[in-house]
Amino acid sequence: MRTDSLRLSEEAIAAAKDFIESRYGAAYYPPKARHYKAKGNAQDAHEAIRPSNVALVPEDIKKDLTAEQYRLYKLIWSRFLACQMASAVYDSVSIETQSAGYAFRASRSELKFSGFTAVYEESRDDDEEAPQSPLPDLKEGEPLELKGTKEEQHFTQPPARYSEATLIRALEEKGIGRPSTYAPTISTILNREYVVKEGRALRPTPLGEVVTGLMKDKFQDIVDPTFTAQMEEELDKVEEGSVDWKKVLGEFYDDFQAELHKAEQELDGERIKVPDEVSEEICPQCGRNLVIKSGRFGRFLACPGWPECDFTMPLVVEMPGKCPRCGGRLLKRTGKSKKTGKQYTYYCCEHLTNKDESRKCDFMTWDVPVKDNCPVCGWTMFKKSGRGFKKPFCINPDCSNFTPEEKRGGWRKKTETSAEGGESAGEAAAAEETKKPAAKKAAAKKTASKTSTAKKTTKTAAKKTASAKTAAKKTTAKKSAAKKPAAKKTAGEE
Repeated sequence: MRTDSLRLSEEAIAAAKDFIESRYGAAYYPPKARHYKAKGNAQDAHEAIRPSNVALVPEDIKKDLTAEQYRLYKLIWSRFLACQMASAVYDSVSIETQSAGYAFRASRSELKFSGFTAVYEESRDDDEEAPQSPLPDLKEGEPLELKGTKEEQHFTQPPARYSEATLIRALEEKGIGRPSTYAPTISTILNREYVVKEGRALRPTPLGEVVTGLMKDKFQDIVDPTFTAQMEEELDKVEEGSVDWKKVLGEFYDDFQAELHKAEQELDGERIKVPDEVSEEICPQCGRNLVIKSGRFGRFLACPGWPECDFTMPLVVEMPGKCPRCGGRLLKRTGKSKKTGKQYTYYCCEHLTNKDESRKCDFMTWDVPVKDNCPVCGWTMFKKSGRGFKKPFCINPDCSNFTPEEKRGGWRKKTETSAEGGESAGEAAAAEETKKPAAKKAAAKKTASKTSTAKKTTKTAAKKTASAKTAAKKTTAKKSAAKKPAAKKTAGEE
């Protein structure tokens, strides 16, 4: 089922009200039930996507779901419940000071009443999620003393590149596509390598720029952002029955066929070359700048001097900071687990795979290097991977700002190892317990007063022994039957 409707049934709203008041209190439910209006072109045949039973809390059924199912259900459940809860209340405090004819302002917002944020809160960028420093308790007219000045210079930045979320929002604003087409649109431009992901941003590739330029040159009306929106309106009229679908397709295809025929004639025999994307990496064999190529298994770096030089290497993504061991660059690399087949990301020194043993550096970490250095020792700082704000930490054990492994948060190797060791020991013990009843059949039959677990193990061992005896009897019988005719023949010969 797919829907972009915002309509909720009265039964679902009543169930949400009872759950909110019983779990969070009457203050978390608004004075009136919330109803939302759908957009004009929304597919309102079904109501909004919601949990069938709001009493099924995600944490209670987590053990019965996969990781992906749990995250999806938690998102649906949280957003449904939050849309029926009271608004959050914030206290905003601003301090304005005057000095030497200049005005300075500091502001801070503090959560007073959590409201719907007790259940769900929109994800934010790392910088925005950083905790704000509390403002001092000041009185109006109180003189202040200047302790220091920090100078910062800012430049006008170009518009940020689209991420998957902002691209979908732009498609919605321009009326392009429907909810069912957003995901296929993004996966198509990624799979065809028209764009690549750099963090959260989508960056166009030279191939994408060439294809876009070709489409703008040959099919101006189709790549126009308003074309898809107008086509959606025409198809809605077809659905309503006010326009004949044959007429709509005929009007489109007549012009499209003429443009396609003209483009084929103009491009006949012409070979369009996609410019290579030159990187800063230097070929160790011939000294040329490596270029980015695309192959069966994705993008990689190759020497442009082929066939004279056939050097290739994985695509390099340089990270901020320097290697804490040798001072080299830090690179982001990916690998594939042989056990699960899933892709993982790690960060290492640029000399990790250096063939020169004297320059080889084995630094590798799962933590993400950040652009800020430690204010005490100057080493590159790291943070735990994952969404949301993660506090950077120093990994220099000789630094007073050093953060031990157990205080960095995230996944701990020792805990996991000990847990795995405990599980292995448990499995070995269980295997030994299973072997013992199989070896002693008589003792297993007599122990009738043991626990249910022991009984099941005994029965299984007894069945195996019985089946082994039956097989042995059948074999013996067959051998005897084979020997009898031989004896008869011997008697006849005498």
